[in-house]
Amino acid sequence: MRLTEQQIRSLYGQDVQDRSGAKIGSVGQVWADAAGEPTWVSVATGVMGHHESMAPLQSARMQQDKLSLPYDKATVRGAPSVETGTDEPLDAQQLTQLYAHYQLPPPSPPAPPRQQAAGYPRGPELTRSEERLLVGTESEPAGTARLRKHVVDEDVHTTVPVEHDEVRVEREPIAPGDRRARSEIGDEQQELRLRAEHPVVSKEQVPVERVRLTRDEVVEDQPVDERLRREQVEADVPQSARSRR
Repeated sequence: MRLTEQQIRSLYGQDVQDRSGAKIGSVGQVWADAAGEPTWVSVATGVMGHHESMAPLQSARMQQDKLSLPYDKATVRGAPSVETGTDEPLDAQQLTQLYAHYQLPPPSPPAPPRQQAAGYPRGPELTRSEERLLVGTESEPAGTARLRKHVVDEDVHTTVPVEHDEVRVEREPIAPGDRRARSEIGDEQQELRLRAEHPVVSKEQVPVERVRLTRDEVVEDQPVDERLRREQVEADVPQSARSRR
């Protein structure tokens, strides 16, 4: 892909997408060959670290201000990498690894020349930072629940049926000529034992109820209010120098 100097300058920071249109990362640096033609770019993929994957410009094309590569995302992210921000030229070993990774035919002899970062200035830049809120939870004591048992006195009123004997005197006339009746006169005594019930109270201990403590974990949303700081970058560019793109 032949690019003008202005297009090469505009590559820095542009989004890089794979052949399906998925974003891979952004352009970090551009390398040119001995003739000054741009041939390789480094792609900042956003993966944690200080290295950027290398990708060839041989079959790349610009689409809507995005650099489109004819490879999938995994191939680019797995390519040999360079340190972020480096301007060291690519040596023969690096080029050999890159041509092998992308299955590209190496340039015709002589051996691949050392390629160096294109010396196109990026211009001044600032890094904008902001605070992100990290919210988690931690466990802390919230009190102690106890079960205690103590004895209280309770007055109980109830009734119970009781029996007792009562004596009733019955008189029965004897008919004349009743030979079963005795006719002797004299003192005599007969007894009748009487019976009476009275309440008897005793006590027994019986289990009546099990009481236990159980713990349920309840999840509820608790609002968190915090103030975060973030930076804003403002560009003070003269009207005549502003880009019209």
